[in-house]
Amino acid sequence: MNELSRRRVLGATTALAGATVLGGLGSAPATAADRAATPAGSGKATAWTKARSANGWKILDEATSYGIEGSGRSVRLADGDAATILLHVARRFHYEIDQLRAGDVRGHRTSRQVEQPYESNYLSGTAIDIREPSYPLGARAGFYPQELVVIRDVLAELDGVVAWGGDFPVPKESHFEIALKPGHPKVKNIARKITAWNTGPGNEGAGATDAFDAARQKHARTFARRTAA
Repeated sequence: MNELSRRRVLGATTALAGATVLGGLGSAPATAADRAATPAGSGKATAWTKARSANGWKILDEATSYGIEGSGRSVRLADGDAATILLHVARRFHYEIDQLRAGDVRGHRTSRQVEQPYESNYLSGTAIDIREPSYPLGARAGFYPQELVVIRDVLAELDGVVAWGGDFPVPKESHFEIALKPGHPKVKNIARKITAWNTGPGNEGAGATDAFDAARQKHARTFARRTAA
């Protein structure tokens, strides 16, 4: 077992031993029976008629297709900061949770039928879902504890610029969205930071992050508690 694998096992063990209720950390993924017993979405899709999505971004008729580095996959997103940030999320999922396969990631879409207001953020290209069939609307506890460590680390790293559907009252654990309005200083700052990682020597950012580092885990737990308040 190499050092990174050892850290992952130790990190998972730590997460299990000191689990927090946030995001179901400490729970094994839900079985089919669990999901059947979990209320799903309302099942009543309604048409989103506004010119902007729930997070305040402009609805797009079309969006650019971006490659997700290292995965061979692509996703349609709003140009600029939103794409930079959401591609980082997808890359970290690919590198640290599981390799992305064909059809795993969806971004911009044009159908205005939504079951939850936050699903309107797909219309503006400012949200992605990763493996929606595995983590559908209304279901919780889809991720293993060690996978949740990575998700919590990503959210803390992005300092509230990205929100995870697993934290919503009606959850959708496949869903990640830009949580702030366009032009917000934090959006610009995080996008610049990611761009610097991407163009730097390669010792920071997606593919070079250890979410199981003790200091990072402590920061992620503190961030999760603060934002859940």
